Amino acid sequence: MMRGNGNMQGMMKQMQKLQKEMTKDQDALNQTEFVGEASNGLVKVTFTGDKKMTDISIKEEVVDPDDVDMLQDLVIMAVNDAMTKIETTTADKLGKYSQGMPGL
Repeated sequence: MMRGNGNMQGMMKQMQKLQKEMTKDQDALNQTEFVGEASNGLVKVTFTGDKKMTDISIKEEVVDPDDVDMLQDLVIMAVNDAMTKIETTTADKLGKYSQGMPGL
């Protein structure tokens, strides 16, 4: 009976350690800046790892009042590029915590 308790305590300590490491990695990821670009930098957006936009840069030559649709498309492309970078980095950094865990 005692043996089972020791195993359980060891598992609990390991889970707590894992949770601390995951929280630390998540915090670091949230502080990381991700830059998405469209059309060779004509539009750039900056997001934090927790998907909050902190900056947008639009080159003057892309602003055409007669072609607002193009500017909108470039902004969408830049945002999607940043989101893809965030998702990829999140999977790389935090995916190790869910390996082998059913349902995650």
